Amino acid sequence: MKKMLKSCGLAFVMACAALSAHADEFRVGVINTDRVFKESNAAKQAQAKLEQDFSKRQKDLDDAGKALKSAIDKFDTDAPTLAESQRIARQKQLGEQDREFQRKRRDLQDELNARKSEELQAVLAVLNRVIKQIAESEKYDLILQEAVYFKPKHDITDKVLKVMNAAK
Repeated sequence: MKKMLKSCGLAFVMACAALSAHADEFRVGVINTDRVFKESNAAKQAQAKLEQDFSKRQKDLDDAGKALKSAIDKFDTDAPTLAESQRIARQKQLGEQDREFQRKRRDLQDELNARKSEELQAVLAVLNRVIKQIAESEKYDLILQEAVYFKPKHDITDKVLKVMNAAK
């Protein structure tokens, strides 16, 4: 039993020694994806495209919201002087306008979220290609896209951004 424990212990020590010898050769890189999504040209172009595609619709929706608020304010002012039937009819009309406005706002937000997701996936695809390219060319064993803690020497975000921004 003692002999077996000694041999297991010796094997463990030798394995630890072998791992520590290889630890110097193990290359790890970490990427801050939030920074990539803020600073890369691809992400900036995607954001500009989204703003271009949705800015007119957002402005139209904002204008419709202001008009609806103005109509509600006017109704609140006029309500005491209106006949009961007129007041009820205008309340109903304003309620329908508000529901239509809310529906349009939800539709725009849903479409914007879907497009943001598509654009994010496209940037992520480019990022993954660049990461793989860097990993292969610089012989990295492991590249993490997020980490709770890492030493700054392992941060390769600048390298990734440089390659991403140089590519079309």
